[in-house]
Amino acid sequence: MTRTDLSQYGVVGLRAANPGPFTLSGTNTWIVGSDPAWLVDPGPALGEHRDGIVAELGRRGGLGGIALTHDHHDHADGVAAIRERFGGVPLAAGRGPAEVRLGDGVRFGSLRAVATPGHAADHFSFIYGRAALTGDAVLGEGSVFIAPDPQSLTGYLAGLRKLRALELEVLLPGHGPVVTEPRTKLDQYISHRLERERRLVAALELGARSVDELLDAAWTEVPEVLRPAATVTLAAHLDKLADEGRLPAGVQRPVKDSLTLSEPNL
Repeated sequence: MTRTDLSQYGVVGLRAANPGPFTLSGTNTWIVGSDPAWLVDPGPALGEHRDGIVAELGRRGGLGGIALTHDHHDHADGVAAIRERFGGVPLAAGRGPAEVRLGDGVRFGSLRAVATPGHAADHFSFIYGRAALTGDAVLGEGSVFIAPDPQSLTGYLAGLRKLRALELEVLLPGHGPVVTEPRTKLDQYISHRLERERRLVAALELGARSVDELLDAAWTEVPEVLRPAATVTLAAHLDKLADEGRLPAGVQRPVKDSLTLSEPNL
């Protein structure tokens, strides 16, 4: 487990030992404030990670509540053990069983929620002072997959622009290192997604219609291990073009029931 001390922001990060192609160096858990502290994304159900969280919360005067950026396993599976240890503290989440149902602008303890759907329909970022805890909306490196939920890509871009409009000094992502130039990173994320769209539209104009043809044209640099993740994001891009009346006839669409990835990085 790796510890990141951001005392100037009143935040500490604990990285779980669950590295992989989809989780990068591991899942970041963030603890903000003190007396009590507030916990964002307890992470995977790993004993060492849980013990590190408990020890840090003890040093910071206890736990006020737990907030989830989204309910993917590597962010949420540790919730039960932490709640049991701290007497059933309240949970705030975008869906599922929770005492506080998140919405855009909802406050939970020291945190303010910002709706950032796209990676997951229930995805929220949290503002704490001049820091944004971005979960998998913005990573410290690489980019994220966009789930093909209704309006997911449109909502994702809107969420990035909402974060871009805030006076932020640091982004605290769900995976990867701390981001110290928030506006630059957010501009890169918006540009990256629009460039994918541009390449996809160009391929469609040249007659590409199959999933493989579209992936080959718009996701040329993606390694084979992440091609299924690219297919997930392709589905979201095609949905957006269809919603805008820009999708030609005869385009093969990924079968959404088969898109079951939980945490790719694309």
